Amino acid sequence: MSRAITRRLAVAASAIALAAFTASCGQGGTDADGVPTEITFSILSAESQTESGPLWEPLLDDMEAETGVRVRPFFASNYNALIEAMRFNQVQVGWFSALPALQAIDRSQGEVIARTVDVEGNDSYTSTLIVRRGSGITLDQVLACDRRLTFGLGDAQSTSGTLAPMTYLFSPRGIEPSDCFRTVRSANHQANSFSVATGVLDVSTSNSVNTIFLTRNNPQIIAQLETIWESPPIPESGIVLRSDLDPALKERIRSFFLTYGQGEGPEAERQRQVLAQLNYSQFRAADGSYLDPIREMRADQALREATASGDQAGIAAAQAQLSELRARREVTP
Repeated sequence: MSRAITRRLAVAASAIALAAFTASCGQGGTDADGVPTEITFSILSAESQTESGPLWEPLLDDMEAETGVRVRPFFASNYNALIEAMRFNQVQVGWFSALPALQAIDRSQGEVIARTVDVEGNDSYTSTLIVRRGSGITLDQVLACDRRLTFGLGDAQSTSGTLAPMTYLFSPRGIEPSDCFRTVRSANHQANSFSVATGVLDVSTSNSVNTIFLTRNNPQIIAQLETIWESPPIPESGIVLRSDLDPALKERIRSFFLTYGQGEGPEAERQRQVLAQLNYSQFRAADGSYLDPIREMRADQALREATASGDQAGIAAAQAQLSELRARREVTP
């Protein structure tokens, strides 16, 4: 049965989004043993729901059939809405990019069970800066900080839209976007890309996944864009569920993702086609440690902020966290 996933979710803030979601969805039921008979799966969508919905619907239908529980989708481009929805148990499982996944662990009893792998076998992606093709805008001009250009950032909690460009590009140069550009707007990658392509914005953040999406779905837009900066690799998105979910159901969900699209035969091939539409080849087993590069970016940012403000306790805490994270990956600080 086809899902009703054409309803648009318009949010002005995460609190409004969560309230609307709670009112419309409520809580799912349980069987005689207290095991949920329905769960909600959240999807952090950089694109509109009408575009993302048909891509995810076959996978969620398969998940429903495999786990034996109804799976309801919840789409939003607002990061806090999804994190808060999981915190209040309005969402039990979700697809999160790296930074929101980490925050779901920290704030919403989240537990990572898998990470995504793209069709070329990569489990990381990059943040980018894009400009209109032929505009002549260079990275040096962007970094000149002369308030001539208009700039598009991602959501404040977006890994590639905000955290990575701040950590790897702007903060090391002492650049605060609000002080350096004529205007700064915050939107998802697709909206920012359209704004740059049509000349509404001079430059914006994006990522390599959005480039693939636009190439496939909006070739006329991608033809108007060019990349002038690319970040180091960023961990790809992951599947996060609430740690207090029924253990048997949790294991069925874990098994579904880790075996999806694997093996031989027509069913496995059909599942691989479903994954290919999402630009994935498989879900790989993972836990929260795969997000350590994000933890390191956040600690590095905290260190810079503490240093700038003279917060000695903050400096010590950030340095200690950085040392622990770097030791964990066996790299000398």
